[in-house]
Amino acid sequence: MQLTLITLAEPNRFNIVELLKKGPRSVGEIVQALGISQPHVSRHLRILGEAGLVRSRSKAQQRIYSLEARPFQELDEWFDSFSILWEERLDHFEEYMLEYEKKEDL
Repeated sequence: MQLTLITLAEPNRFNIVELLKKGPRSVGEIVQALGISQPHVSRHLRILGEAGLVRSRSKAQQRIYSLEARPFQELDEWFDSFSILWEERLDHFEEYMLEYEKKEDL
């Protein structure tokens, strides 16, 4: 998971993932959508592939890239593990507000 976060920290790779979230794309489509050069897109796709975030398949003379689900599921599970922290904080805030309202009524 740490590799996933480090890989996504680079803005161009993050933007490629955001684009692929909408569906599979060829290198040319990614170049056109993001306005970065083909060699840069290919390099970022290679890094994303090495990190297990994207996969590619051949379609005629093109490489079509799409997202791999598993790394994002792991991220989702990790982020979800913080929900208890937020629930506790919201519970404390609710208690505080109830106490505050009681004091206001006096």
